[in-house]
Amino acid sequence: MTAGTVARAISVLVLAGVMTGCVNLAPDHVQPPLPTPVRYEPDYFPFGGVSASEVALSSFFPDPRLERLLASALANNRNLVAATARIEQARARYAIEDSRRLPTVAAAASAIRSRTPLTGGLGAIGTGDGGVGDPSAPDVATPSSVTLNRFDVGVGISSFELDFWGRVANLSEAARAQYLATIGAQRAFYLSLIGDVAANYYQLIEAQERVELARQTAESRAEGLRIAQLRLDAGVTSALPLRQAESLLTQAQQELVAQRLQAAQFSNNLQVLVGGRFPDDLPAGLLLAEQNNQLRLEPGLPSALLLQRPDIFAAEEQLRASRANIGAARAAFFPTISLTGTAGLASDALGGLFEKDGFTWSFGPGISLPIFDAGARRAQVDLALAQEAEQLANYDLTVQNAFREVSDALAGRRWLTEQIEAQERGLEALRQIAHIAQLRYREGVADYLEVLDAERNLFAAQQQLLATRSAYLRASVNLYVALGGGLPQ
Repeated sequence: MTAGTVARAISVLVLAGVMTGCVNLAPDHVQPPLPTPVRYEPDYFPFGGVSASEVALSSFFPDPRLERLLASALANNRNLVAATARIEQARARYAIEDSRRLPTVAAAASAIRSRTPLTGGLGAIGTGDGGVGDPSAPDVATPSSVTLNRFDVGVGISSFELDFWGRVANLSEAARAQYLATIGAQRAFYLSLIGDVAANYYQLIEAQERVELARQTAESRAEGLRIAQLRLDAGVTSALPLRQAESLLTQAQQELVAQRLQAAQFSNNLQVLVGGRFPDDLPAGLLLAEQNNQLRLEPGLPSALLLQRPDIFAAEEQLRASRANIGAARAAFFPTISLTGTAGLASDALGGLFEKDGFTWSFGPGISLPIFDAGARRAQVDLALAQEAEQLANYDLTVQNAFREVSDALAGRRWLTEQIEAQERGLEALRQIAHIAQLRYREGVADYLEVLDAERNLFAAQQQLLATRSAYLRASVNLYVALGGGLPQ
């Protein structure tokens, strides 16, 4: 019977907590309208293709070396590890805030034995009518102290807030939104890491191919310098062609050193991205001209980005959190009502602790309402409103940046394709010009200046083609990432 009474008392307190939160003073969360054009520029891409979210990393990146580096980065990159840890932190904060929506019930037991001396003289405990000195008083021993025992066992709830105005519920909702925003931020960094690793890898290949181009060019021009020296020694030409051949050679040598430096820097940066060191036994990679996977990605409509992009999801959750904080700030204008209560058993003797007469309980509400705070509560609401305005602007800017990234990548993929085709045609023409110039010089029809110009133009065109191929590959990766491709399913 006593245990049932305790259970009913606790149930009343818990029910009071569950029944709270009937009023929500936060503004309703409505997704803002799309702050971008409703479609992409149709000249940027042919219609048809596959959705980026349906293309796995292994299908998009044909280079086995790059695929291995991406796997290492996604497993070992320290920034990604930190972003994942922030998810766990946000999850814990949400659990803490959400736990305040229900009362905390704690059980306690105690046993006290105390000895208290008596005061006021023996007359205070005399049993006769005459008190001390009364001849008629019985001759009994009078105690000088009292020993007391007390045993208690029970459960209690301390300072549980009845959330009539939704303050606790809104704080919990804000923490939940922050937690979801952290997940979105981690997934956005996941995509960003894929793009960074691929971009650095393509730039590293470009630098390595430039090194090889400069090396081959330097060897060829060293041979040209040797021939020019022989012609000068034979008295066939003057010293001018020799000096011009030397300038061509030093140009290639300078480019060789510069590209070796670039390759070292890109390699070092890539090593950090993949976790601090390259995996062992990396497979051989592909050349820039071999990297294209021929996949045609369909961008869809800009409105689809709201579902595909984790950074947009994170920005919307931040906006949701700011609106929940408005409700919590508004609730501060209303009274804070809290409950405290205990129910249990008490007795002076351990053997009688669990008898029905030992049941005790206490229950009481507390109400608090600030009367004067020098405008602090009003300022808190103003702060929450200003933070909502900031998050709304951040959301719009995130959507606009996502639209721009997709549009830039679409434009890059379209126009860089045509640029590569034009450069390949031009490069073939320059090879023919350089060959003819060499023949004309050897036959004495033209001077070495014609060879000099042809060689310089050919070398510059070869370098530019490598740069354009690298830019095209980076634009393709940017499009894949900007459309939400590469996320784990």
